[in-house]
Amino acid sequence: MLLELAVATMMVLITVIIHGGGLVALGRILRLESHQEHISHLPPFSTRSLLFTLALVLCLFTLHGIEIWLYAALYLVVGAVEHLEVGVYFSTITYGGIGFTDAYLDPKWRLVTAIEGVNGVLLLGWSTAFFVAVISRLGR
Repeated sequence: MLLELAVATMMVLITVIIHGGGLVALGRILRLESHQEHISHLPPFSTRSLLFTLALVLCLFTLHGIEIWLYAALYLVVGAVEHLEVGVYFSTITYGGIGFTDAYLDPKWRLVTAIEGVNGVLLLGWSTAFFVAVISRLGR
């Protein structure tokens, strides 16, 4: 159990650092874009703003994808799953809090997957809060 908790804690720290760094970078890009839109006197709901918002969504999706794939790689490396495809599928449903079954997984690693679920929900919530803040700024 201690090994599982140590591995899960390491993964939480890694994914939080990746996610936080990604959101900081996106925030900086957002400030630059906002400044450029202000200088150009663009309305808040311009085509450029729409395209920027779509790009932001794709970037957030990519951040979560990286984090999901890291968990999948971990499951493959420790032998919790036999194939990468199974690891990615299992990690995706676990990270999103959907859950389905742990029949694909070596029972020795169930605690890590439970913590991945909590981690994923928190990171998805963090992204949601960031996205809502961005959208609310566009309306001003």
